[in-house]
Amino acid sequence: MTDSLVNLMDLDPDTLKDFVVAHGEKPFRATQLLKWIYQWGVVNFDEMTNIKKETRALLKEISYIHAPEIVSEQKSSDGTIKWAMDIGDGQLVETVFIPEKERNTLCISTQVGCPIKCAFCRTGKSGFNRNLKVSEIIGQVWRAASRVGFSQNQEQKPISNVVMMGMGEPLLNVQNVLSVVKLLLSDNAFALSKRRVTISTAGVVPTINKIAGKVDVALALSLHAPNDELRNELVPINQKFPLKDLLAAVRNYVDNSNANCGRVTIEYVLLDHVNDSMDQAHELAQLLKDLPCKINLIPFNPHEESEFKRPSNSRIDRFYKVLVEQYGFTVVTRTTRGDDIAAACGQLAGQVKDRRLKEQMAAAERLHEQSIAAHIDTKSLV
Repeated sequence: MTDSLVNLMDLDPDTLKDFVVAHGEKPFRATQLLKWIYQWGVVNFDEMTNIKKETRALLKEISYIHAPEIVSEQKSSDGTIKWAMDIGDGQLVETVFIPEKERNTLCISTQVGCPIKCAFCRTGKSGFNRNLKVSEIIGQVWRAASRVGFSQNQEQKPISNVVMMGMGEPLLNVQNVLSVVKLLLSDNAFALSKRRVTISTAGVVPTINKIAGKVDVALALSLHAPNDELRNELVPINQKFPLKDLLAAVRNYVDNSNANCGRVTIEYVLLDHVNDSMDQAHELAQLLKDLPCKINLIPFNPHEESEFKRPSNSRIDRFYKVLVEQYGFTVVTRTTRGDDIAAACGQLAGQVKDRRLKEQMAAAERLHEQSIAAHIDTKSLV
C-alpha cells in the first residue's frame, strides 16, 4: 500500500462519513462500509455488492482496508486463545480471547509495550515503542472476529465484551482509543453495549477528568496498593498523580457515567507478602470507603521477568474475607485464565523494540563520536 491511500480502519464512524462526503459520495456510503467491514468481515471492495461499481472503483483508488495480521495462535487448556499480531517493523502485540458460559471477552492492546512500568507487569519489562493506530487496535477485534465469528446482529455475540487491558496504557493513547470506542459501540459496526466495553487505566488523572461526561463506557482502575508509599513503588505513575487526586478523578468519571452503574471496578493484583496482609486489607477498605466500587482481586500470575510471587490461597481468602465480611464490599477473586500460554493478566509481552533503548544507544553513539572528535582536535593541536 502507498502512503497516499487511507486505511478505512483508521476512520471512526464520523471521520468515515466525512471521508466519503469529501469524495463526492452520500453519507449513507459510510454506513454501508461500516456494515461490510465490521458486521460481515468483508475487506474486498469488489464483494460489496450494494455499492455501485463506480464507487467501488473510486474506493480502490483512494483507500484500502487492512488489520494487523495474526502471526501466531496459542490455545490454553481452559479454552483461552492468545494471538500475536504483526504491526510492522518486526513488532508484535498480543490479544487474548476468553470464552465463558455467559460471555466471550476480548482483551486488546493499545500500545506497543507500555511506558507505565508497573513493577509486577511483564509488558512494562518489554519497554515501549509507540501508540497503536486506530486500525491496529480495532483491527485486533476484527481479526479475532474473523476467527470466532462476526456479530451480524445476533443476540449471542461471538465477542460480547471488549476490555482494553492488554499491552499499554489506554489513556496515554486517548484519541485513538476514543475512535475505537465509537466503532465498538456503533450500531453499524460491532454494536456492543457501553457496559460491555471497558477502559482500564493505571491512573492518568488529567485524561480521566477530560473524558468524564464525554465518553460513557465502563472504567476499571488498576490500583494494586492501599497507600501512596507502596503504590509509588508498584505503579510509578502514582508519583505524579497520587491517590487523593486519582480517586477524585475516578469519582468524577463515575458520577458522569451510566455505563458504570454508579461504581468503578478496582483491579488489585495480590502479591505475596507485598500488598496482601490483613492490615493492608483494612487500609484498602478505608481508602475506598467513600468510593462506590466493586473489587477484583487478581492473584499474581508469575512470569520469568519478575521476582514477585502468588500468595497462598489462605492469604487470598483472608484478604477477601476482610473486605466482604467486615466492610461489605462486592469482591470477586478472579480465576486465572490462560496462564499456561502466558495470556493471563500481567503476562503479555509481545515483541517490542524499546524506543527508550534506541534513544539511549543513539545518545551513547553521539557521545562516542564526540569523544573521537575531541581526541582528533587535541592531536591536531599538538
